[in-house]
Order: sequence, then C-alpha cells, then structure tokens
Amino acid sequence: MGMTITEKILALHSGVDRVSPGQIVEARIDIVYGHEVTTPPAIRILEENGLDEVFDPERIVLTPDHFVPNKDISSAELAKKLRDWARKHGIRHYFEVGEHGICHAIVPEKGFVWPGAVIVAGDSHTCTLGAFGAFATGIGSTDLAAAIHSGRLWFVVPPTLKFVLEGRLGKGVFSKDVILHIISKIGVDGASYKAMEFSGPIISSLSMDARMTICNMAIEAGAKNGIMEPDDETFLYIERHGGEGMVRRAKDMAVWSDPDAGYEAVYRWDLSDLEPLVAFPHIPSNVRTASEAESLRIRIDQAYLGSCTNGRLEDLEIAAEIMKGRRVAKGVRMIVVPATTEVWREAERRGLLEVFVDSGAAVSTPTCGACLGGHMGVLADGEVCISTTNRNFKGRMGHPGSQVFLASPATVAASAIAGYIVDPRGFMG
Repeated sequence: MGMTITEKILALHSGVDRVSPGQIVEARIDIVYGHEVTTPPAIRILEENGLDEVFDPERIVLTPDHFVPNKDISSAELAKKLRDWARKHGIRHYFEVGEHGICHAIVPEKGFVWPGAVIVAGDSHTCTLGAFGAFATGIGSTDLAAAIHSGRLWFVVPPTLKFVLEGRLGKGVFSKDVILHIISKIGVDGASYKAMEFSGPIISSLSMDARMTICNMAIEAGAKNGIMEPDDETFLYIERHGGEGMVRRAKDMAVWSDPDAGYEAVYRWDLSDLEPLVAFPHIPSNVRTASEAESLRIRIDQAYLGSCTNGRLEDLEIAAEIMKGRRVAKGVRMIVVPATTEVWREAERRGLLEVFVDSGAAVSTPTCGACLGGHMGVLADGEVCISTTNRNFKGRMGHPGSQVFLASPATVAASAIAGYIVDPRGFMG
C-alpha cells in the first residue's frame, strides 16, 4: 500500500522509507515561526534550562501580531521579549510593526513555505500552510522550545481523511462556505488528530488565498493538519513570493499521495448546489444557510473582516466589490483588518481601503486582536458580530454574553450594509 502526502513528508523528514498511522517519528523541522504570545514562554523554558540556543537562525521567522500595536503594558513586555531575543540570536526574519502581519499570512507572503516542508509554530492555525502541500501544524510552547533549540520534534503519524470536492461553486459561494460545510458534516471533533487532505475540481479552481482559508479551519474539525497537493497555482504563488530559486526547490521537494494510499475515510461531495453559509453561536459546526439566517433578521452590532482566515487581498476585494457605493447600516460598526502590511499596501494601491472608509468602515493595521477578544473590536455583553474569523465559542471575541456568527467576506460585507445577517447574493451583480 502506498502513502498519503502527509505520511510521505513525515517519512522523508524522519529518514525512513515509510511510516504508517499511529507510528511515532522524530522529524526534522524546516521552518519554525512564532508571535509574541506563545514564543516568550518558549524562550523562558530555554533560558531556565540553560538551552537558549537556536538550531538555525535563518529558519526561524518571528512577528508580533496578537496585540499590536501594544494594547497595554503586559503586551508591550511580551513584544519586547520577542524583539530582544530575536536580536540576541541574530534572527533576521523578524518583522516589526510597520512591516508585520498575522503570522500565518506573512510566512507564505515572505516565501517561507514550500511543498514537502515540515513547519511548526506555537499557534493552532499553523495548519493554514498545508495549502502549499506542506505538513504544517500548531504546537504548544514546550514543544516550540524544543523545536527552536534542536530543529527536530516527535509526532504521531496521523491517519488521513480525504475530501474530494467536485462540481463548481455558485454565485456568492466562497472557500469559507466550503470549509463551514465540511465542518458541519463531520463535526468539530470529526478529524481529531487526523490529517484532512482536500482535493478535487473545486480545490483546483481556487486561488492560494482561498485554499489557505480552507486549510486554516482544519483545526476547527480537530485536525492535526490540513493539506492539499501542490499544482501549477501553488508553484506560481511560490515563484511570485520566493523567486525562481525557491520555486525550483519547491518542485524538487514536492510530493503527492500515491494512487493506492490508505485513507481512514474518503468523502466525495458535489458542491455545485452549495449556498452561502453562516456558523451560528457557539460552535463552528452549527451551520445554516445565509438565506435562513436572513429570514430570522438577526440584527448585528459589528461586522468584522480580517484574521488569518480571511484577511488576505482576495478577501478584501470580495468585500469591497459589495460595499462600493454603499453605506454601512446605522448602528453597525464595520472593522476591516488586512492580514499583513503588504496586503494593506496593495489594498490601498487598488483603492479598496478608500471603498471601506467611504462606506463608513474603520480600517486597522494588521492584528489578531479582535479575533481572540484581545483588542481592536472586543464585544460587549449582548452584542452580535458577524465575522470572517475562525471561532465563535462563547466569549471568543469578548464578553461571554456576546454572540459571534462566522461567514465569508461577502456575507459579512452584505450584512454590514443591511444591518442584519443576509444572503450576499442579493448584493451581488
């Protein structure tokens, strides 16, 4: 029997011919990245144990992203710890405020991901980078310390679930709707410590921005990693962001699942009739159609466009197309947060930020703040937010009495205009 793409990557990085689900391996790490929340605890572990050395400063990428600009003294101290430590160890790939971004967006943007790589970070949404055909997974601060010091880490090889997505997405339906549909079908624990491998005509038709959205939310189904096999779109993105040398390396390192690979389960769905979806509180699998939500006339206080899930350029373009020439409804706060400084710059060059501001929205520098209830969009008791983020747990974006609904950039933008949750197709030409 052959191996899946996840199994092949772990085998190659462990120096063995083959691996199988449940096997424990010690794998070589290609890239370690981090932010100012979970990396300082890892640094403290290294310092307290006399292990404050890095395996390779060229393969460590750091950026403050959760509470930037610093919201209080505690967050300022965390950012300072990260900054000083990066300077101490000569880590060149440190991206300071003004050239920063949400870590899961800036790492691929700066060319630090390629097919066949093993990538780890102290954040659950590291699985985003599986869109490039890499094994990318989130780890805790203790494992992060080990990876920083040794460049190696042990893993239990996960079994793989394969999702073959056929058909063609209809008007107003985007990658966020695809992953919400999948999570609604298998549940938030349906892929616990498993690899979710996405394939099929729908995946092939998507941009890398859209593919990252799907892999980003694999963790919301409990997955160890989300992954897609590389194709021409993958290599085009890598060449654009990493150069010719990087794309040659990517093609040399790329692997694909064998035709006779063993999967724990295979799901084959035609999504041609899929509608825009909304995840109701307080769990990402509580999914209904946007048209059903519209019939309930759920008034919103805040609409949020951003995060590592949907803060990339394509997401902003989708929202701006709907919002151009329209005004945010009275009583609604619309907050737009580009995922990286470069996304912010390009959105400004294309006139997208002007569209948002003219519509009555507020545009922020890149930050994770509101997504985890930290700052720049925290909700009060009883408030309702429709958001392009990835989690809608009770209290996730602020007060436990608030409610978060998850949706695509199109649905969020249309709802901001309407003042209540709507089907975006009514706002699209």
